[in-house]
Amino acid sequence: MTWTAPEVTRILGPLAAGERETLTAFLAFYRTTLLAKCAGLTGEQLAERTVQPSGLTLLGLIRHMAKVERTWFRERFAGLSMPPMYDRDKGKDADFEDLAPADAAADYARLVEEMRLADEAVADASLDDTFTHQGTVHSLRLVHVHMIAEYARHIGHADLLRERLDGVTGA
Repeated sequence: MTWTAPEVTRILGPLAAGERETLTAFLAFYRTTLLAKCAGLTGEQLAERTVQPSGLTLLGLIRHMAKVERTWFRERFAGLSMPPMYDRDKGKDADFEDLAPADAAADYARLVEEMRLADEAVADASLDDTFTHQGTVHSLRLVHVHMIAEYARHIGHADLLRERLDGVTGA
């Protein structure tokens, strides 16, 4: 049986709320939007390079965002020391390039789990809490804004990739 990415209900947040609730809701919206862009596709479709000459794929975006979630929330903010998510011997862009359609279900599950673990890592933190990365102080607030921007950027890519795969637009 061939695995296909599950259907996802996008999470819509409140239109009038406090800062933390708004940032968290927008991040959840963009996270679920990326997953929705992948819904109904097989591992082979997710790994297909559809916008030449770019090598970008939906599976690459899934893998990349899992790495970004882990890096910003758990490694940088929470200060956890973790092994690299992808094989460094395959290059710094292994998340985008070292794709195996047969591993798509595991890669998808990893992203969903990293989202959950990221939320768990910051659940009791204040947006004003800080950490230092490369000699610069960052706040949890900045991490949320950065992650929203990162997802929004890549969802634009996902729109084009999905449309080229099967003509699906929107969502």
